[in-house]
Amino acid sequence: MGHIRFWKRFKIFPGVYLNIGKKGISFSFGPRGAKYTVGTKGQRFSAGLPGTGLYYVEQKSKSKNKKSNTNNNSNLTDEDILNQINGK
Repeated sequence: MGHIRFWKRFKIFPGVYLNIGKKGISFSFGPRGAKYTVGTKGQRFSAGLPGTGLYYVEQKSKSKNKKSNTNNNSNLTDEDILNQINGK
């Protein structure tokens, strides 16, 4: 089943837009065919050939304070660490 999107764009200055959607707001900067967008979901750069429907989008999402378990050795004893180093 599909979904419905709500989205409205307001022109602030030439090349500067305020975008309002169901889940938040964002600002877009740039000329026709190239945009840099900053919003609640992070940052996005898009470039394309106007009128063709071809475009490239690169998104850098906001990080969500995820805890990494890769370096979590706080509960290990000295003996455990030595055993890991020696391969036991």
